Amino acid sequence: MKTKIQAAIIDDEQDGRDYIALLLRNEFPDIQESFQASSVEEAYLSLVKNAPDILFLDVQLKDGTAFDLLSKFKEINSLIIFITAFEHFAIQAIKNGATDYLLKPIKRIDFIIAVRKALDTHRKHRLSSTVSYQNKISLPTLQGFKLTDIDSIVRCEADSSYTTFYMNDKSKIIVSRTLHEFEELLSDHNFFRIHHKHLINLSHLKEYIKGKGGQVIMTDHSVLDVSVRKKNDFLHKIGYLE
Repeated sequence: MKTKIQAAIIDDEQDGRDYIALLLRNEFPDIQESFQASSVEEAYLSLVKNAPDILFLDVQLKDGTAFDLLSKFKEINSLIIFITAFEHFAIQAIKNGATDYLLKPIKRIDFIIAVRKALDTHRKHRLSSTVSYQNKISLPTLQGFKLTDIDSIVRCEADSSYTTFYMNDKSKIIVSRTLHEFEELLSDHNFFRIHHKHLINLSHLKEYIKGKGGQVIMTDHSVLDVSVRKKNDFLHKIGYLE
């Protein structure tokens, strides 16, 4: 079962914590609040026990600053959205690895933009962690995951929110993630999306057949359409000029 993204709220004012919690419930119900804190010491004790994915961190706390809190850790893996009433703290926030910062009073649209940015960063981190240094990718299955050689993937095909991986041994692996996610992940490994349904491993490309968009023949003998929109980029990628 997929674990919800965890968020923590650290603000010295109860009203501030309540407002962020309300925005989270209304705008991002899939994000689960893990804890709240109002001081450096309280936040430190909570963070030692629980590392949230997203941390809403007010710069001014009851017994110090957000930067005092961060100095207690060698590294914090949380994506930090700083909150401040003073814009001059923004530069210091960015130097301390801020994903974004919000000025008080927090505007709803600014909050939504900041959280979406954090979610996109979190997704990219999660995807990049599935590729190992040995040129393998871990593909989640109902039973766990399969560690697969990237070079053995012939092509990937979209089916709604699922992706089917076609392997060079003629086996298939169905994964409950979108093709778009794997396009981002595999684009640096000689993969190219020729169609909204097809992401191919160019190392397994056998032949291109001319046409309005054209077609490709892969090493597994599959014949796939190239969309008109993708045709020029695809031909440029493989170094072919009509």
